[in-house]
Amino acid sequence: MSEQSWLASRVAFLRTISYFTNLGEEEARRVGRELLERSFDRGQLIFIEGESCDGLYLVKSGQVRLFKSSPEGREIVLLVARQGDTFNDAPAFDGGPNPVSATALEAATVYIVPRQTLLSLLEACPAAVGIVNVLAGRLRHLTKVVEDLSFRSVASRLAKLLLELAVAEERVAPIPRLTQDEMASMVGSVRDVVGRALRALEQTGAIKIQGHRILVVNAEMLRKML
Repeated sequence: MSEQSWLASRVAFLRTISYFTNLGEEEARRVGRELLERSFDRGQLIFIEGESCDGLYLVKSGQVRLFKSSPEGREIVLLVARQGDTFNDAPAFDGGPNPVSATALEAATVYIVPRQTLLSLLEACPAAVGIVNVLAGRLRHLTKVVEDLSFRSVASRLAKLLLELAVAEERVAPIPRLTQDEMASMVGSVRDVVGRALRALEQTGAIKIQGHRILVVNAEMLRKML
């Protein structure tokens, strides 16, 4: 394949990706030249959660499994990315570590848009950079919520919520008081289960319940539950 045909093929593929649909011809050709191409066998690891991010991944062919693992070895699949899909979007924009791991579900070829190439497309609009970073942060938060719901018990999720949001003893409340129904919604449970978990936490000495007020009296005990 000639270099011209090679580049035209890459540009045509980029045009199928929503991020790049409206790129000008010159920009599209530049991005096409800077794409990194990688091929993986079925089951081969593409990247690991917590590692630094190489860029935005585009599935040229095959399928890629995006997943999170618990310390006990349990896994939850968050996405199966197919031809034309993107993945690892959040770290590609915000520069943080990979929030998930990825393996090839079948033989797959991916393009990687280097992060600097991606950010160069936003240089003319600093406001866009801010907006994208906010969206990336929210995506990370939602990924974390899914992880908590999948791997943590209700008691562990409640302990985490109390550490983040509850009124700590001898400090000003960071948020308005929460009802047990509201706490149940936030940890993905029901009021009765949350009520029992709160009473159990009180018996351990981690918290005190004073009417509708919850005081964290032993934050370290709560942290151990995480």
